[in-house]
Amino acid sequence: MSRTRTTAWSVAGVAAAAAAGAGVRAGIRGRRRRQSVDVPLDGTALGTLHSRARTVVASDGVPLHVEVDEADSEITLVFIHGYCLNLDCWHFQRAAYRGLVRSVFYDQRSHGRSGRSSATGTTIDQLGRDLLDVLHAVVPEGPIVLVGHSMGGMTIIALAEQHPELFGDRIVGVGLVSTTAGGLDPAKLLLPMVPMRLSRPLSNSAVKTLAVGHKAVDGARRLGRNLAVAMTDLFAFGDEVPAEFVAFVDEMLSATSFSVIADFFPTFRTLDKFDALGPLAKVPTTIICGTGDRLTSVGHSRKLESRIPRSVLIECPGAGHMVIMERHGQVNAALDQLIASASRSRA
Repeated sequence: MSRTRTTAWSVAGVAAAAAAGAGVRAGIRGRRRRQSVDVPLDGTALGTLHSRARTVVASDGVPLHVEVDEADSEITLVFIHGYCLNLDCWHFQRAAYRGLVRSVFYDQRSHGRSGRSSATGTTIDQLGRDLLDVLHAVVPEGPIVLVGHSMGGMTIIALAEQHPELFGDRIVGVGLVSTTAGGLDPAKLLLPMVPMRLSRPLSNSAVKTLAVGHKAVDGARRLGRNLAVAMTDLFAFGDEVPAEFVAFVDEMLSATSFSVIADFFPTFRTLDKFDALGPLAKVPTTIICGTGDRLTSVGHSRKLESRIPRSVLIECPGAGHMVIMERHGQVNAALDQLIASASRSRA
């Protein structure tokens, strides 16, 4: 079968699955109705917290969108987001620390407002090098606490493998949220982005085939919008959350072209960095995960804790992959303790 016909068949499958989503939607309609419960927000609309944009050019020339919330603090927090998200996902952490702790946020390459990477640059190792470039550019001095969610946590681990000397010196604390160092089933990561039954049988070749017709795939995702939002709810969150949370995460996922999804997909299949965790034992390390995480299950976090001496594991009962939103109060409290521990370790 020619590539053109294969792509057309795959795209048709996406559209057909989206059109056939009524049964799935019916099965979770009650869940989505319950999201209308009144859960207090922090007073600012999701995704509206920003500061002056800066551009940091990565080692291979990709421009990275960076924002810094300045504050008079000894420690700088650096937040690294996950796959198919952008820096806005840290809304509740940004709101909590704004004006109190100097905080850095950036869009990973090919995500958000950062430049598009070549396919050869979409690896966890390159993300580790990007993080180093950001640190050199906007945190040239002073102690740093790194906080990574999902792929962002993998980015921190890649940096630890590449530059272990930074940990215990410039880097004085690490937060790993809903992440892993390997053993991930990458097909699970596609579930919120691809509202169809292709997730389990998808191979690298199938993803590449879909990427050839990524515009049509993106169009099919839009046509199946209701199902896509329902899938986001199911795989991003564990318990009931406000409808605004689901819509906000779905907007970030939908803004990520399927060609970008396909570019990064192979790097998750080969990820194996548990032997690179040693440097994290030099600094206070907090691991956070929801017990209802369907993408990077809590078992990954428990394994990280077992491999990082003196690390602290915070399990959030029932929370899903977007625990940074769903349990933002608990996550922020854990980060408060991490910052305090990092400060004490330097005394």
